[in-house]
Amino acid sequence: MSQGLLTVSYIAASVLFILSLGGLSAQESARRGNLYGVAGIIIAIAATALSGQVTNLAALVGAMVVGAAIGSYVAGRVEMTEMPELVAILHSFVGMAAVLVGIANYLDPRAHFIGAERTIHEIEIYVGIFIGGVTFTGSVVAFGKLRGLISSKPLMLPARHQINFALILLTLWLAKPFLAAGSDLGDGMTALLFMTAISFFIGWHLVMGIGGADMPVVVSMLNSYSGWAAAATGFMLSNDVLIVVGALVGSSGAILSYIMCHAMNRSFISVILGGFGVEGGTVVAAADDGPKDVVAASAEEVADMLSAASEVIIVPGYGMAVAQAQYPVYEITKILRDKGVNVRFGIHPVAGRLPGHMNVLLAEARVPYDIVLEMDELNHDFPKTDVSLIIGANDIVNPGAQDDASSPIYGMPVLEVWKARTCVVLKRSMATGYSGVDNPLFYKSNSRMLFGDAKKSMDAVLEQLRSAG
Repeated sequence: MSQGLLTVSYIAASVLFILSLGGLSAQESARRGNLYGVAGIIIAIAATALSGQVTNLAALVGAMVVGAAIGSYVAGRVEMTEMPELVAILHSFVGMAAVLVGIANYLDPRAHFIGAERTIHEIEIYVGIFIGGVTFTGSVVAFGKLRGLISSKPLMLPARHQINFALILLTLWLAKPFLAAGSDLGDGMTALLFMTAISFFIGWHLVMGIGGADMPVVVSMLNSYSGWAAAATGFMLSNDVLIVVGALVGSSGAILSYIMCHAMNRSFISVILGGFGVEGGTVVAAADDGPKDVVAASAEEVADMLSAASEVIIVPGYGMAVAQAQYPVYEITKILRDKGVNVRFGIHPVAGRLPGHMNVLLAEARVPYDIVLEMDELNHDFPKTDVSLIIGANDIVNPGAQDDASSPIYGMPVLEVWKARTCVVLKRSMATGYSGVDNPLFYKSNSRMLFGDAKKSMDAVLEQLRSAG
């Protein structure tokens, strides 16, 4: 393939990637956005494979076939509730790829750079490997926490911030002997491998110190890291499309992380420093100065409330995802809308364990896009709502975020579900959310608790609605 055709192909792929990001910004166009992305990556791979950069096409095709087979198998088996950890482990692949490509590029005997060009190239390698190392181990830890293999409780080593700062300074110091090694690959490789080990530790330590409450932001943050690692790899290989793709992923991940931090009223730096959020599932008693009794409701009572309502807002959380309750929720929504009830869904930016997790689950169950709204779009409507139905959500509907200045989530924007005439909360137990903070919502006079598995509870409510005609 000529250089001109290769350039045109890369430009076309880059345009498709930009269109893909634009499509993924809205539910209605997400499918189209995915198609743009697939088309872009096919063009980029084909153009690269047919360029003069590839000397053994058979080996490349063989590796691609094996990778595609593994990817197809994994994608076919993964559940929607497992998507967060799948995304996290895929980020680790990008990080390790950046590390391996960087080391191979440094040892490549065909690389003939001299003077300033050699220095710039080695800086690209050094930075790319560092970002890749942090991304790799950080993503592996995130996978372990999301999978439940590692405790979601933050690891708080003594002087952990000082340790990280000292290691970053050591990384900068090691750059000097690495760059000074010149053609002596032995000395340069020693410094490079030492720095790689440090980057692995920093990635591990950073994410181990982040609590379960911040995991959605961590996944988004690692997405950004993987993008910058890919961009660094593009600079190492002088591959324009990889630079563009990496920059797009890195910048979009950073913007998403900022949006999610804003939704939690936390700075990006405070998330990176970690320490917020304890192991989920802790049962905490109500505050001493508040009511300690909750009012339980039956599926029949909840069905009656929904049937008699004119306005209903449903707020899903990770509990809905775990129970796979979105399907009976859709059927309930359909019955209520057929009766003239205005049913809408309220989505908090950090609901679930992955940005957009709830939106995908509801779309999977065929809930219409136009009734799935963001928090800011309907928070002011709760005072006019007859029933707010909370399915497996906790911290994102906690009134303590507005009322209790001593709460660790104070100032976090939340869905004001308690302002509805009646608030129905579906939970397995009185356990706290990932922040480990008790929720005063459960004890309010207009709150009703429907205990049990969310899917079984929704199936029971659905049966009552159907039997009532």
